[in-house]
Amino acid sequence: MLTRAPAPSGLFDRLGIAALDFAGDLYAKNAALLGAALFSLYMLLTAATVVVLPDANWDMLPYLAVAEEGTYPDPQALHDYVYGTVKAAVSESDWRALTDDGGGYRSHMAANAADFHSQLVMYRVKFVYAELLSAMSKVMSPVAAMQAIQVFSVLLFGAVTLLWLARQRLLALAPLAAGVLMALEFGAAARANSPDLLCAAVMLGALLAYVERREVPAAILLTLTVAIRPDNIVFAGVLFVLTATFRVRSAGVIAGFLASAIVYVAVSRWAGHPGWWPHLYFSSIEQQLNMDGFDPAFSVAAYAKAFVNAAVRAVGFNTWVGVAVLALGGWLAASRAGFGLDRRTGILFAALVLAVLAKFAVFPIHDTRIYLPNLFPPFLLIAVPLAALWRSAARNAGNRPDHLSTGGARP
Repeated sequence: MLTRAPAPSGLFDRLGIAALDFAGDLYAKNAALLGAALFSLYMLLTAATVVVLPDANWDMLPYLAVAEEGTYPDPQALHDYVYGTVKAAVSESDWRALTDDGGGYRSHMAANAADFHSQLVMYRVKFVYAELLSAMSKVMSPVAAMQAIQVFSVLLFGAVTLLWLARQRLLALAPLAAGVLMALEFGAAARANSPDLLCAAVMLGALLAYVERREVPAAILLTLTVAIRPDNIVFAGVLFVLTATFRVRSAGVIAGFLASAIVYVAVSRWAGHPGWWPHLYFSSIEQQLNMDGFDPAFSVAAYAKAFVNAAVRAVGFNTWVGVAVLALGGWLAASRAGFGLDRRTGILFAALVLAVLAKFAVFPIHDTRIYLPNLFPPFLLIAVPLAALWRSAARNAGNRPDHLSTGGARP
């Protein structure tokens, strides 16, 4: 049985309680301003780590290659340019990690231009990122251009998040949004030189446009996410199916999905992508030193092994499964208390969660960065019903929190 805690008797206890009360009252009176400021500080610190503590991941080599292969059509010249450029921009220890793994994959790629060139078919499909990197490399060093894209992606993601919360009049909850991002390994995604975070930021804008019924921006941004990362076609397809099945009118979703499908097919053929199974085999079963003509026969046993390995790693070493459970738990708690999502946002919530499952089933990879675009928006969607639930509970307790409003999305 719950009982009221005894009044603090010691000096330090009283000082601690007074300090907490003061901090709580201060935040309550300036909740929106302080919430936005704290979230902005987190975003600025994250952007700073991109430059101060960069992650020299191996994928930066093939991404740089696809950005400059028009300038260096010869595989050996391209290989020399890429490795030379990266060597000049990273530390000696990072260079060793990128090029020397004791005779393994990285050592082989550092010494064999033709085999390195054969890997580019899996990176060339992300052509928007490659073109952006190519354009920026004309005015700054390629590695600095990669970092600049990451900094821009962080700031864009933060700006869209604040805009979303401001539209819902829930800026007071912005620090909680930062906490969710920390759980989703947002900092690691920011420091990695890849198109993942740019895709997440653009997708967040597409979802906000959908929620606010801005159909043209929703269609454009949804298509752009697929052009940045083609695997986002999974989410576009799931959202299209759900809106059609439950008769939710959205011209943006229809146009976005159709345009995304065209972009996906066209880019895959132009890039010479090896196809789903060869790419999955390379990524989740066994790395190949040369992808030219690689076309293994499909194996149920090999797929099952890849699925189980990825599932075990996702649960044991990554965070996205736990974050997904928290999102579902928040939705269930609010819904059971009578504060559910409306039909349009409910369809979006379901599409985001189902797309995570579909992504993992189609291409089992355990990395959290793959699912970041799908797992952060659900918390923004359930923020309104959860805040309404909290407000109702506080009102019933005779302590109405006037500083926190739960206004819904604008039509």
